Amino acid sequence: MFDHRVSRAGVGILLVALAAPGVASAAGAGLTPGDVFGDAAPSVKLVMLLLVAGALAAVIVTVLKLASGRRLSGGSAYVSALRLGGPLLGLMGAMYVLLMGFIGIANAGAPVPVTVLAPGFAEAALLFLLGLLAGVVGVICHWIIEARIDRTVLGS
Repeated sequence: MFDHRVSRAGVGILLVALAAPGVASAAGAGLTPGDVFGDAAPSVKLVMLLLVAGALAAVIVTVLKLASGRRLSGGSAYVSALRLGGPLLGLMGAMYVLLMGFIGIANAGAPVPVTVLAPGFAEAALLFLLGLLAGVVGVICHWIIEARIDRTVLGS
């Protein structure tokens, strides 16, 4: 007969995993963001890379605008689009992953263990996180650019 009691070591590992996921994955007991990216479908990887590249490009555009001196140059529209579109693209990607996961669960016919579902949920969460990250970077860069434009226009 199976004993349902949990060992102290099992509780300790669970607490470490909840408190510090990086420590738990370093111990070889978990999934890392690199694993989530590596196991993603090519279209989902493309969206993830676009979000990261978009955030990096916004930083580069902002630095170039600041380095251009008092001259007003382009790039504001790109940063504005990123701050609004980044979270939406991340959310759309996350919803696509969840939809495909739920279709897979419905087609499985038998109960699916949480350990099988967790990588899909992690992929959706990573997409949403990258979308939010791109949006936050876009908002901060937009504030910096707008402050620079205000200083240039007002002659401060």
